[in-house]
Amino acid sequence: MNVRRRLIPSVATAAVTALGLATLSACSGASAAAGNTDKFDVVASFYPMAYLAEQIGGNHVHVTSLTQPGQEPHDLEISARQTAQLQESDAVLYLKNLQPSVDDAVAQSEIKTKIDAASLTSLEKHGNEVGGHSAEHDDSHGEEAGGKDPHIWLDPVKYAQVAEGVGKAFQKADPDHAADYKKNTAALVKRLDALNTQFKEGLADTGSKVFITTHAAFGYLAERYGLTEEAINGLDPESEPSAARVKDLETMAKADGVTTVFYETLVSDKTAKTIAGDAGLKTDVLDPIEGITSKSRGKDYFSVQEANLKALRSALGST
Repeated sequence: MNVRRRLIPSVATAAVTALGLATLSACSGASAAAGNTDKFDVVASFYPMAYLAEQIGGNHVHVTSLTQPGQEPHDLEISARQTAQLQESDAVLYLKNLQPSVDDAVAQSEIKTKIDAASLTSLEKHGNEVGGHSAEHDDSHGEEAGGKDPHIWLDPVKYAQVAEGVGKAFQKADPDHAADYKKNTAALVKRLDALNTQFKEGLADTGSKVFITTHAAFGYLAERYGLTEEAINGLDPESEPSAARVKDLETMAKADGVTTVFYETLVSDKTAKTIAGDAGLKTDVLDPIEGITSKSRGKDYFSVQEANLKALRSALGST
C-alpha cells in the first residue's frame, strides 16, 4: 500500500547481518516483501504484536515480524534490511523498552503511524517476586529489578486494552477499512474476555498460590489472578541468579508447597532443572509466548495460553 520509496540511511545500508527476514502475513504465507504491497503494510516487532495486527487487520493488512520464530526477542538487533522494512511500511506496531534496537529504528524512521503498545495500557515495576507473597522466609527483596515490566500480553485484560488501542490506530490510519477493523477488534476483545474468565475460574481454588519461574515474565498474570510469581532470574531471561537467591527459593518452595519449577521454550532449561533437582521438584513449561515454534504447546496465542493455564492448575494443585 505504501508507494513511497525513501532513501535508506547510509549507516543502515552499511550494516552487515546474518539475520534472515521473518515475515508473517495475515492472508497469505511468508513473503519477502514488507512494504509497498497493495494492502496496509504493518511491521510488528515480535509475535504478540504481529498476532494483534493479523487478527485486527484481517485480509486488509500485510504483516511482517522483525523477530524470527524461535529467536529470543530481547536479543534482537535490527538489520539493514529490517530498517528498510520500516521505511517502506504504513505502520509499525512495537512494545517500547522491550527491544532497544527496535526502539532506535522506530525513532529514526519516517513512518507515519507508530503504535507503541506500552502506551495503550499501564505498566508496572516488577521484581523477582510479584504478587501477595511476602513470607518471613523470603529474603530476596534486595535483588528485585527496577525497570517497568513489558510482559503485558500475558495478562488477557491488558492485552485486550492494547488490542482496542491498535484497532483505533488502524481505523485512523486506514479509514477505508475502518468498519472491518472495528469489528475484528471487538471479536478479538471478546475472545480475550473469555480467556480472562477461564483463568479466573481455573485458578480460583488451588492448593498453593505460589509458582516458580526462570524468567520474571508472569507478573501481570500473577497479580490478575491472585498468585505469586517467584522468579529465579529477573526480567532478563539470560541473567544468572545468585547463590543466595537459589537458596532462598529452595527454602520458600518447601514452606509454600511448591511442586514445580517452570522454564520457557526459548531459553535454556539448565538453571530450572538444577534448582528443581536440588529441591526435589518437578519441571514444566510456562510459555511467555514471545514466539511460536514447533516446541510451543499450541499454534497461536490462545492455544498456548490455555496450555499455560493447564500447567499452572496442575502445579498449584487445582481442585
